[in-house]
Amino acid sequence: MKKKIAVIGSGFSGLSAAAYLAKAGNDVQVFEKHDQPGGRARQFSTQQGYIFDMGPSWYWMPDVIESFFADFGYKTADFFELISLNPQFELIFSEEKINVPESIEELKILFEQIEKGAGLQLEKFMQSAKFKYEVGMKDFVNKPCHNWLEFISPKIAKSALKLDLLTNFRTYVGKYFKNEKLRTLMEFPVIFLGASPKNIPALYSLMNYGGYALGTHYPKGGFYQLVLAMKKVAENQGAAFHFNKTVENINTDNGKVRSLTINGETYEFDAVVASSDYHHTETLLNKAYRNYSEEYWQNRTFAPSSLIYYLGINQTIPGLKHHTLFFEHDLDEHIDCIYGEKKWPEKPLFYVCCPSKTDHAVAPKDKENLFLLMPLAIGINDDESVRKKYLAEMISRIERHTGLTNLLSKIEYRKSYCVSDFISDYNAYGGNAYGLANTLSQTAVLKPKIRNKKLKNLFYTGQLTVPGPGVPPSIISGKIVANEIIKFKNEVL
Repeated sequence: MKKKIAVIGSGFSGLSAAAYLAKAGNDVQVFEKHDQPGGRARQFSTQQGYIFDMGPSWYWMPDVIESFFADFGYKTADFFELISLNPQFELIFSEEKINVPESIEELKILFEQIEKGAGLQLEKFMQSAKFKYEVGMKDFVNKPCHNWLEFISPKIAKSALKLDLLTNFRTYVGKYFKNEKLRTLMEFPVIFLGASPKNIPALYSLMNYGGYALGTHYPKGGFYQLVLAMKKVAENQGAAFHFNKTVENINTDNGKVRSLTINGETYEFDAVVASSDYHHTETLLNKAYRNYSEEYWQNRTFAPSSLIYYLGINQTIPGLKHHTLFFEHDLDEHIDCIYGEKKWPEKPLFYVCCPSKTDHAVAPKDKENLFLLMPLAIGINDDESVRKKYLAEMISRIERHTGLTNLLSKIEYRKSYCVSDFISDYNAYGGNAYGLANTLSQTAVLKPKIRNKKLKNLFYTGQLTVPGPGVPPSIISGKIVANEIIKFKNEVL
């Protein structure tokens, strides 16, 4: 007999969980509060002809994403064209620009030009990072993390020292490279894991391999193509999607979830998977059935929020790459504003995505599509005046980089998105954009649990639980939860 399972939210973890659960023969119903799937990865169009991805824009770890489709007999190429970017991105310093080439061999040459011996050091770094990637992404991150016993295996035990779990990322990078710009280049990928490189385990050098070695890609038509492809896969397994549906309450009885209240109506289910914000999901429960208290969440270290601008520019911008990182100022100063003082940065670092450099369909002819993102502390004031101040700051630095003037006057479409928008649209705790920080004290078993401790048929998935923030980890998270339900079907349903 088919079991009826509800999935709350259609972000990457929800899409993934829905596909795997439906494939196992369950009646899967996905409820999404917005009018389209994707969560933070939604997309919108403007009257002027611009198409904006709202969230993720770095297509890294392509093998992990490919693995999802392979589990259902597909390839990403069945759904969209994947373009390898060359250069992968440009990094702007105060007196120098570094273009990261597509080829790892060319990257070694670049490192050697900047610092004598750094080419060989990069090769050694990437050999170690590849090992961490292969062990980490295949053995480490696929655990449900109920307890530490899951990690007691000959392979993991043998690999423990090589995974560098107890070394911080900054110290680790410093062993290989002395040049400050090269260190920044290697530290950049972990910034969005939610903490300073001083507090992130060196294990996460696996991200350098997943990015620099495996390449930076772009799905033609925008990142939203991945959302549509995963939705299609889930539907092909039998999952059904319902939009403009807000889950208002999780109703329980006798140690189990019995039903959901959605838009004022009550629907019964055998199990529920919440890919919605973990903290928000628990507010839909009676306090007695919550895994964690308010004090618990207040004491967590969250990944950053962001100030985002979606801009339509009525001219082309020569000299701007698909991905550009503006790192003219001190990295640690900005990081301290996020995690230490929790204030708007005085000398911000920021990122610009210009997908119209690669994909002419996302902007009208001879115009540019710009996505500006500046990492921020969660929970800070983000009124319109402060947003505009930082827009002007970012635009002036883009002008300095490209040699253009009066770019503000060339903006024919603008939309800002910040802390309060993450709260209103996604119920994101503190307005976080990326979930919980991947610090050592919030890794694996120490993350919020994927199962409710008091309701045996309620599960959690997504960036606030295992394995953590990012698109590939969220896809893995959905698979982990689906496998738990499938494995223990008779026990929990």
